[in-house]
Amino acid sequence: MKDRATIVCRRDDKVLLVARTRSRWSLPGGTIKRDESPMEAALRELEEETSLAGTEFVYLFQFGGLSKRHHVFLADIPRDASPQPRNEIARCRWFSPVKISTLVTSIPTREIVDLSFRQKFFINLYPVASAEPLLHVGESSQPPARAAQRGCATGLAHLSKGNL
Repeated sequence: MKDRATIVCRRDDKVLLVARTRSRWSLPGGTIKRDESPMEAALRELEEETSLAGTEFVYLFQFGGLSKRHHVFLADIPRDASPQPRNEIARCRWFSPVKISTLVTSIPTREIVDLSFRQKFFINLYPVASAEPLLHVGESSQPPARAAQRGCATGLAHLSKGNL
Protein backbone atom coordinates (compact mmCIF):
# COMPACT_ATOMS: atom_id res chain seq x y z
CA MET A 1 0.00 0.00 0.00
CA LYS A 2 1.38 3.40 -0.97
CA ASP A 3 1.47 6.26 1.54
CA ARG A 4 0.05 9.61 0.44
CA ALA A 5 0.10 13.02 2.12
CA THR A 6 -3.34 14.59 1.71
CA ILE A 7 -4.14 18.17 2.70
CA VAL A 8 -7.56 19.56 3.59
CA CYS A 9 -7.13 23.28 2.92
CA ARG A 10 -9.86 25.23 4.68
CA ARG A 11 -10.98 28.85 4.32
CA ASP A 12 -14.34 30.24 5.46
CA ASP A 13 -15.85 26.75 5.74
CA LYS A 14 -14.83 25.88 2.20
CA VAL A 15 -12.33 23.29 0.99
CA LEU A 16 -9.75 23.67 -1.76
CA LEU A 17 -9.86 20.99 -4.44
CA VAL A 18 -7.48 20.54 -7.35
CA ALA A 19 -7.84 18.76 -10.69
CA ARG A 20 -5.62 17.73 -13.53
CA THR A 21 -6.74 18.32 -17.12
CA ARG A 22 -9.79 16.14 -17.89
CA SER A 23 -9.67 14.59 -14.44
CA ARG A 24 -11.85 14.51 -11.35
CA TRP A 25 -11.47 16.85 -8.39
CA SER A 26 -9.30 15.78 -5.45
CA LEU A 27 -7.66 17.11 -2.34
CA PRO A 28 -4.12 18.44 -2.83
CA GLY A 29 -1.37 15.95 -2.02
CA GLY A 30 0.67 13.11 -3.37
CA THR A 31 2.95 10.18 -2.77
CA ILE A 32 5.38 10.34 0.14
CA LYS A 33 8.92 9.85 -1.09
CA ARG A 34 11.14 7.29 0.58
CA ASP A 35 13.35 9.89 2.29
CA GLU A 36 10.64 12.27 3.56
CA SER A 37 8.09 12.35 6.37
CA PRO A 38 4.35 12.73 5.70
CA MET A 39 4.60 16.36 6.90
CA GLU A 40 7.47 17.09 4.49
CA ALA A 41 5.50 15.49 1.65
CA ALA A 42 2.41 17.57 2.51
CA LEU A 43 4.43 20.81 2.45
CA ARG A 44 6.12 19.86 -0.84
CA GLU A 45 2.95 18.68 -2.59
CA LEU A 46 0.87 21.69 -1.56
CA GLU A 47 3.48 24.09 -2.92
CA GLU A 48 4.03 22.04 -6.10
CA GLU A 49 0.30 21.83 -6.88
CA THR A 50 -1.04 25.20 -5.64
CA SER A 51 1.97 27.50 -5.04
CA LEU A 52 0.89 27.82 -1.38
CA ALA A 53 4.04 27.86 0.75
CA GLY A 54 4.77 28.40 4.42
CA THR A 55 1.43 26.96 5.48
CA GLU A 56 1.03 25.45 8.96
CA PHE A 57 -0.52 22.00 9.21
CA VAL A 58 -2.29 19.94 11.85
CA TYR A 59 -2.12 16.18 11.40
CA LEU A 60 -5.70 14.87 11.56
CA PHE A 61 -5.84 11.16 10.80
CA GLN A 62 -4.93 8.25 8.57
CA PHE A 63 -7.47 7.12 6.02
CA GLY A 64 -7.11 3.68 4.44
CA GLY A 65 -8.20 3.61 0.82
CA LEU A 66 -8.10 0.61 -1.50
CA SER A 67 -4.52 1.13 -2.62
CA LYS A 68 -3.32 4.17 -0.64
CA ARG A 69 -2.96 5.13 2.99
CA HIS A 70 -3.71 8.85 3.30
CA HIS A 71 -1.91 10.84 6.02
CA VAL A 72 -4.40 13.68 6.29
CA PHE A 73 -3.42 17.20 7.34
CA LEU A 74 -5.51 20.32 7.90
CA ALA A 75 -4.31 23.74 6.74
CA ASP A 76 -6.20 26.97 7.42
CA ILE A 77 -5.44 29.16 4.42
CA PRO A 78 -5.39 32.94 4.96
CA ARG A 79 -7.73 35.11 2.88
CA ASP A 80 -4.80 36.87 1.20
CA ALA A 81 -3.28 33.60 -0.07
CA SER A 82 -4.26 32.76 -3.63
CA PRO A 83 -3.80 29.17 -4.76
CA GLN A 84 -2.59 28.88 -8.35
CA PRO A 85 -2.51 25.60 -10.30
CA ARG A 86 1.03 24.40 -11.00
CA ASN A 87 2.80 21.41 -12.50
CA GLU A 88 0.24 18.70 -13.36
CA ILE A 89 -2.65 20.63 -11.76
CA ALA A 90 -4.91 22.53 -14.19
CA ARG A 91 -7.55 23.87 -11.76
CA CYS A 92 -7.79 25.00 -8.11
CA ARG A 93 -11.17 25.92 -6.68
CA TRP A 94 -12.90 26.40 -3.31
CA PHE A 95 -16.04 24.32 -2.61
CA SER A 96 -18.42 23.94 0.31
CA PRO A 97 -18.35 20.42 1.83
CA VAL A 98 -21.98 19.92 0.75
CA LYS A 99 -21.10 20.75 -2.87
CA ILE A 100 -18.16 18.31 -2.82
CA SER A 101 -20.57 15.42 -2.29
CA THR A 102 -22.12 16.24 -5.70
CA LEU A 103 -18.85 16.57 -7.66
CA VAL A 104 -16.98 13.91 -9.57
CA THR A 105 -14.32 12.98 -7.01
CA SER A 106 -12.74 9.84 -5.64
CA ILE A 107 -14.42 8.11 -2.71
CA PRO A 108 -11.45 8.94 -0.41
CA THR A 109 -11.77 12.66 -1.26
CA ARG A 110 -15.47 12.71 -0.32
CA GLU A 111 -14.95 10.64 2.84
CA ILE A 112 -11.91 12.64 4.03
CA VAL A 113 -13.77 15.95 3.58
CA ASP A 114 -16.80 14.56 5.39
CA LEU A 115 -14.71 13.29 8.31
CA SER A 116 -12.70 16.52 8.50
CA PHE A 117 -15.78 18.71 8.80
CA ARG A 118 -17.65 16.37 11.15
CA GLN A 119 -14.78 16.64 13.62
CA LYS A 120 -14.16 20.35 12.98
CA PHE A 121 -15.31 21.26 16.47
CA PHE A 122 -12.36 19.29 17.92
CA ILE A 123 -9.90 21.27 15.83
CA ASN A 124 -11.35 24.58 16.96
CA LEU A 125 -11.67 23.68 20.65
CA TYR A 126 -8.50 21.79 21.51
CA PRO A 127 -4.88 22.88 21.09
CA VAL A 128 -2.36 20.56 19.48
CA ALA A 129 -1.08 18.50 22.39
CA SER A 130 -0.58 14.87 21.38
CA ALA A 131 1.55 12.81 19.04
CA GLU A 132 -1.51 10.78 18.01
CA PRO A 133 -3.76 11.73 15.06
CA LEU A 134 -7.23 13.02 15.78
CA LEU A 135 -8.79 10.08 13.99
CA HIS A 136 -7.53 6.81 12.56
CA VAL A 137 -9.81 5.54 9.79
CA GLY A 138 -9.50 2.36 7.77
CA GLU A 139 -7.01 -0.43 8.01
CA SER A 140 -3.37 0.45 8.36
CA SER A 141 -0.26 -1.59 8.94
CA GLN A 142 1.37 1.51 10.43
CA PRO A 143 0.06 2.35 13.90
CA PRO A 144 -0.37 6.04 14.82
CA ALA A 145 2.76 6.04 17.01
CA ARG A 146 4.82 4.98 13.98
CA ALA A 147 3.25 7.79 11.95
CA ALA A 148 4.30 10.24 14.65
CA GLN A 149 7.88 8.98 14.40
CA ARG A 150 7.79 9.71 10.65
CA GLY A 151 7.02 13.38 11.24
CA CYS A 152 3.31 13.55 12.07
CA ALA A 153 3.73 14.62 15.66
CA THR A 154 1.18 17.41 15.59
CA GLY A 155 -2.11 15.50 15.93
CA LEU A 156 -4.65 15.96 18.72
CA ALA A 157 -6.12 12.73 20.05
CA HIS A 158 -6.84 9.21 18.88
CA LEU A 159 -10.52 8.46 18.29
CA SER A 160 -12.31 5.73 16.41
CA LYS A 161 -14.76 6.43 13.61
CA GLY A 162 -17.55 4.97 15.76
CA ASN A 163 -17.05 7.68 18.41
CA LEU A 164 -18.02 10.52 16.08
